Amino acid sequence: MGRLKFCANITWLFTELPDFSQRIYAAASAGFQAVEAAWLYESDLQELQKAKEATGVEVVLINTPPGNIKAGDLGLGAIPGREAEFRQGLDLALKYAKGLDCKRIHLMAGRVPEGSQRTTVAKEMEAVFVQNLKYAADKLSKNVVKCQWCPQEGITGLIEPINSRITDPTYFLDSPHHGHVQIAQVPGRNEPDSAGELNYSYLFITLENHKYQGYIGCEYKPLDSTKKGLGWIKNYQIQNI
Repeated sequence: MGRLKFCANITWLFTELPDFSQRIYAAASAGFQAVEAAWLYESDLQELQKAKEATGVEVVLINTPPGNIKAGDLGLGAIPGREAEFRQGLDLALKYAKGLDCKRIHLMAGRVPEGSQRTTVAKEMEAVFVQNLKYAADKLSKNVVKCQWCPQEGITGLIEPINSRITDPTYFLDSPHHGHVQIAQVPGRNEPDSAGELNYSYLFITLENHKYQGYIGCEYKPLDSTKKGLGWIKNYQIQNI
């Protein structure tokens, strides 16, 4: 069985440090060879590039901008009437992805608008989402990034269904049929080895048996400092030497 690859989600990990460029250095120091993040857009792109080049860390995933978080936005891909904002956000995400040689962008669907019932707006939101995904797929395929181990290739758009019953009942995309693997314990969203409902030792073996080759995003809230909570990944590495 092949060993699984883990990447640090630096939106959730190393939050002791204020800037994402600092978190890249911290992730590398902790032994991560890759990072992912939600929204890097308040950080200077050149500083992020310096951190990436200095550490050799791979940036494997970023998200499209969320919209206005204070107003309740969490992505714009499926929101009727905001198609132009989604496209502007996609352009910004492409700028950062190309600057950081990041091959994957999470195209965020967004939440069911406040005051609306999911059942009444689902068809319209799905139509908008499909339209925006087609636009994004065409645009992403025309943009290439450098890759140390592979030929230049187009950027891949990902979708991530969110378990709406646990984390966000208003997020539009809630079906797990397609998505990018990320981990956190349930229900507290803490380290995988913290108290909770999920047996990650079993789940990791299952992923290995299915020959999963992608990165697994560590998207959890550390109970203490990020470093103190990394014992689970060290134990996994020891068990798979």
